Amino acid sequence: MGIMPFIPKILDPVPGGKTIVNMVDYVVNWARANSLWPLTYGTSCCAIEMMSSSMARYDIARFGSEVFRDSPRQADLFIIAGTITERMAPAVQMLWEQIPGPKYSIAMGACTISGGPFRYDNYAVVRGAEQVIPVDVFIPGCPPRPEALFHGLLKLREKIMKESSRNVWKEGALSESEERNRYKEAALAWAELEKIKDEEMALAREQFKTNPPENYVPYKAVRVQKETFPEIERVNIQTQGKSVEELFKIAETYESDIKIFDESSDILDIVVSKEKYFHLANSLKNDENIKLDYLIDITAVDWNDHFDVIAQLMSTKFGHKVFLRVALSKKEISDETKATSILASLESLTPLYPAADFKEREVYDMFGIYFENHPDMRRLFLDENFKGYPLRKDFTHPHIIPKPV
Repeated sequence: MGIMPFIPKILDPVPGGKTIVNMVDYVVNWARANSLWPLTYGTSCCAIEMMSSSMARYDIARFGSEVFRDSPRQADLFIIAGTITERMAPAVQMLWEQIPGPKYSIAMGACTISGGPFRYDNYAVVRGAEQVIPVDVFIPGCPPRPEALFHGLLKLREKIMKESSRNVWKEGALSESEERNRYKEAALAWAELEKIKDEEMALAREQFKTNPPENYVPYKAVRVQKETFPEIERVNIQTQGKSVEELFKIAETYESDIKIFDESSDILDIVVSKEKYFHLANSLKNDENIKLDYLIDITAVDWNDHFDVIAQLMSTKFGHKVFLRVALSKKEISDETKATSILASLESLTPLYPAADFKEREVYDMFGIYFENHPDMRRLFLDENFKGYPLRKDFTHPHIIPKPV
């Protein structure tokens, strides 16, 4: 803030000093309001609209904000453009603290302001940027267009122009308001408006019946005849590499105790036991006739009584694909600790496919399936102390607000 707070103390007692202070305030505020330098940081989707505002069509340079800074220490405006997750919140707070004052922030978009469509039935989204950092201007929309961002900049200008060295800038406070069920409030308000509209329309209908317009011709609905199209025979897509039958015969030579999960699938989806899963994957990778040398993905499905772990493999040489599916029974655990416990385990494919590292960590993070002999079995997206596994059917979290029906 420099010497600005001391100027009124020095000049106010002097005749005409208050006018000089007002002039200095005006010049300083004018310079500050017309040279807001935003931080180059986008939290989610609204960042696309923020980026387009700096292009030639919209030209944010007209407002003195063309200098997007890469360092928070050189910025004085933080445009929060999009959803803020719980994992992202500490980084947002850290960046805000590194921006020197006086500094300002704009919350851009519905997700930034209240959580938007992710407000309900969600455990990972911050419901409002003002719970993380102080916010000066809110711009609603999903997403708001660049014109709305410019309107927000103009409103921020007005706020800056009202500042004074007699009442120096202070960082705002965070929101500590209690959670409100805005969805239900909006539904009730909408129902009241619909009721009023129905009453008005009922009166208008009665007036129309008693005194119709002179040129009124009653509309008679005409049923449109449904057009019938000839049935087109399905053409099987030419698959790359070996056929499903050939791949299954080769797989049977290594493990006889396997079966096809879906007979109608264009890709071989075979079910293998937990004990033979790693051995079969190893054999199919090293067999020169099938050569499944590329791991596409590893994912899981939570059924009521078991998990399905699916490894999606591909041959870069031939082009064919194979899905390895393993059914893992859930451990019998008390209901009190079931939602936060490891219920199944499986041999890791990282010795065969290094790319399985992050894939298996994601399955562990979201389903609580432990992979044995994995080199780094830690959570990937969530904190280590996070309780529960979000993609399981038994997952609950105190941060979740159920969406009213």
